[in-house]
Amino acid sequence: MFPPSLHQRIKENAIIAVLVIDDASHAVPLANALLRGGITAMELTLRTDAALDALRAIRDEVPEMLAGIGTILTTAQVDEVVAAGAAFGVAPGLNRRVVEYAQEKELPFGPGIATPSDIEQGLELGCKTLKYFPAETLGGLKHLKNMSAPYQHLGIDFVPLGGLDAANMKDYLSSPLIAAIGGSWIAKRDLIAAQDWTQIEANAREARQNAESVKS
Repeated sequence: MFPPSLHQRIKENAIIAVLVIDDASHAVPLANALLRGGITAMELTLRTDAALDALRAIRDEVPEMLAGIGTILTTAQVDEVVAAGAAFGVAPGLNRRVVEYAQEKELPFGPGIATPSDIEQGLELGCKTLKYFPAETLGGLKHLKNMSAPYQHLGIDFVPLGGLDAANMKDYLSSPLIAAIGGSWIAKRDLIAAQDWTQIEANAREARQNAESVKS
């Protein structure tokens, strides 16, 4: 469900900043801080009323940021996300009705998986880039390697989220199973609320340096 060009861009980015924004006025300075640190992709979670307004602001004022929406749980939210111009959508789990509706609306969509059955449902729906969530409490990269082994010949890859940080991100990015990682530690909710763009930029830069060290 990710077009080849979008999938390639996500792989090149390697890191998707995962964000909870309470005030849409923070969206543009946040996006700019991430860009200065080398992070060019983000997932704005639908956990607050500000998320869609934040997306619109970023789309208008920081078009170089690849901005998607996460925590999409209903078909109504798919409509809202498409109308707001999201580059992609993500969910914590796999809801067949939501995935099929996203396909109908031509929204690139990555459902969440936690079991082999989830992977098989995703494949049946045509999804080959899947969110692995919550990654660390499920057993981390070792568990993902074992769980996905029967399906690797089908060309799947994963975006893990949950418990990742600067200390373990390189292990994940070293695996060919990983398209990119989701990084919620880069710009935590309290840092955004405090408008601490300097620290967010520093976190983003550290993450980018870690990712580049894996590539080199």
